[in-house]
Amino acid sequence: MNQDISDLPSSSKRRPWLWTGAILVVSLAGAGVYFQHSEAAPDTKAERGGGKGRRFFEQQDSPAVVATQSAASGDFPVYLNALGTVTALRTVTVKPRVDGELVKVAFSEGQMVKAGDLLAEIDPRPFQVQLQQAQGQLLRDQALLKNAELDHARYETLLAQDSIAAQQTVTQASQVKQYQGNVEMDQALVDSAKLQLGYAKLTAPISGRAGLRQIDQGNIVRANDANGLVVITQLQPISVVFTLPEDKLPEVVKRYRDGQAINIEAYDRGGKLKLAEGKLTALDNQIDPTTGTIKLKAQFDNHEQTLFANQFVNVRMHLDTLHGVTQIPSSALQHDTQGAFVYVVDAENIAHLRRVEPGPSEGEKVAIETNLAAGEQLILTGIDRVKDGTVVDVAEKDGQAVAAKPELQPKPEDESGKRRRRG
Repeated sequence: MNQDISDLPSSSKRRPWLWTGAILVVSLAGAGVYFQHSEAAPDTKAERGGGKGRRFFEQQDSPAVVATQSAASGDFPVYLNALGTVTALRTVTVKPRVDGELVKVAFSEGQMVKAGDLLAEIDPRPFQVQLQQAQGQLLRDQALLKNAELDHARYETLLAQDSIAAQQTVTQASQVKQYQGNVEMDQALVDSAKLQLGYAKLTAPISGRAGLRQIDQGNIVRANDANGLVVITQLQPISVVFTLPEDKLPEVVKRYRDGQAINIEAYDRGGKLKLAEGKLTALDNQIDPTTGTIKLKAQFDNHEQTLFANQFVNVRMHLDTLHGVTQIPSSALQHDTQGAFVYVVDAENIAHLRRVEPGPSEGEKVAIETNLAAGEQLILTGIDRVKDGTVVDVAEKDGQAVAAKPELQPKPEDESGKRRRRG
């Protein structure tokens, strides 16, 4: 049954070699694809990396986008700012001067009162009784004095007729003087009783606003009570005490001694709401050595009653007004080790660094005293990317948007670049 391989057909002999050749062809084709992909990959990465690098340098070389503002010219008010405390011109604690029961309270808490208005009343009956006793004693001694004066007149007549002794006339004259002294003391007692009766009514010593009531009706009050009945604070006018650094004092003293009115404005704690306007009235006579400041006092009419005693306020003193001075936004002013400077943009959109000398500031504005003219364009934003002599792209001018110039706009990509990126 065994058959020799030589006896097999020729097609059967060639079949193993065909399978071996097919496997070899497939392997060579796969290797070719792999090497082709490996060679193309570095070119793609290099192309992508080159694109990113080009865009990075293009961004670095592109002009800085900035916003500019024109320098202005006009009157510039000079203010000195300080912190102050509202101080009442007069504050009085109303206390009873006599002891007794508080039978009437005639004011409301927080009420505006005038000098002499009735505030409260203490039971007056004990003082009325004392007054009646003093008046009765006065009447009795006045009668005795009258009788003694008549006797003295009669004795003098008899002495002239040599009908009585001179000693009796002298004695009667002494008795008249004694009764006169009694009458004077009785009159003083009457006046004291009237004064005590008047103290039974508590009246406002000054005009102002009444505070909270310290004691209620029906209580027994005494002259030595510490709290008193109520505190009255004068609010119209009212003063503000504030401090200024001593280096600002010469300017203030010069205007104050010249008799010029120095206006003072009082603002709330946040410094936004104006509360009142007044005038500078006084300067302290010494400087505090610990703080290097001096106290000043301003007075306000306070018609609107917006200021209260011990209130904290921000004070603005109008010291002077500069006429026709150049003004710039404070954000345009920069500083370095050499001093203050600004970036000025010319008609060709080239930024130039210019040294300036800043003057007083107020809010968001700064006065420039030298080396800057009104109308020049100053860079406000984007200053961190600007250098002296560089070209800038002005995107906003005086608050208005500015269209970009054609040479500064980005160029559109060609189709070949898009195809390369897609590939």
